[in-house]
Amino acid sequence: MDECPPITVRLAVDRTDMNLTAGENIGFYTPGQEVSSQTGFMRGHGTYVDEEETLRASVAGVLEKVNKLISVRPLKTRYQGEIGDVVVGRITELQQKRWKVDTNSKMDSVLLLSSVNLPGGELRRRSAEDEQTMRRYLQEGDLICAEVQSTFADGSLSLHTRVLKYGKLSQGIMLKVSPALIKRKKTHFHNLANGAILILGNNGYVWIGANTQEKDQSEGGFTQDLSRVALQDREICARLRNCILILAECNILLTDTSVTYAYEESMKYTPSELLQSEAIIDVALLTQQRLSQF
Repeated sequence: MDECPPITVRLAVDRTDMNLTAGENIGFYTPGQEVSSQTGFMRGHGTYVDEEETLRASVAGVLEKVNKLISVRPLKTRYQGEIGDVVVGRITELQQKRWKVDTNSKMDSVLLLSSVNLPGGELRRRSAEDEQTMRRYLQEGDLICAEVQSTFADGSLSLHTRVLKYGKLSQGIMLKVSPALIKRKKTHFHNLANGAILILGNNGYVWIGANTQEKDQSEGGFTQDLSRVALQDREICARLRNCILILAECNILLTDTSVTYAYEESMKYTPSELLQSEAIIDVALLTQQRLSQF
């Protein structure tokens, strides 16, 4: 159940966020292909000018044209964070006064000791004792939810978990999808009607958790829930996982609405049957049909 099997039918990608001018045709370009031989255009990301002053694509992607600025947006790329993004990440390394976090970007992100709420939730000065016991709070392999606080010149990100809704994650499933499939919304935390918790990270990491109990806010997100998850809750999480993989495989934007629709349309199948090509196509088409009605 690690990978979603390939299918032969693909749905159209949602292109509403490509900022193209009215009537502009969307073209797909491969590296080295000529984009424009005319002069007077500005070279944007994903393009370069050759010796003959011809504008060519440097990546495989779709054309974006804003006035005289021409760029090619790659279909598959690493996450490029922006301030305020909600991300799900994994602790990879413990350093002096900071943790290194894998956030699906080109470089590991940084979570400073001064950017977290220590157990108790209070904001206080971090002492040498806190630095010596950092592994007690977060250690290698732990999953966290955080917010992008700032960006560095090399493209790496600085995170924080000062808000109590952020912190360590446990008892759940993490999936990796393309960051382009995560639609930017006001909230990326969703308590679904089936009882599960869904976190859609802007970086393409999706977290599915069983809503067994409320997080202890007094601990600042460092408590570890080791309670046993009921079989019914595990089946819900497994079904959600397969539904999200179906949406990602068919290039449908991931929102709480699309995930809920896919979950409802999948009820005619068992969680394991959702890995079969027939079920994948059926659920994806029905979900896309319901989304197109709005």
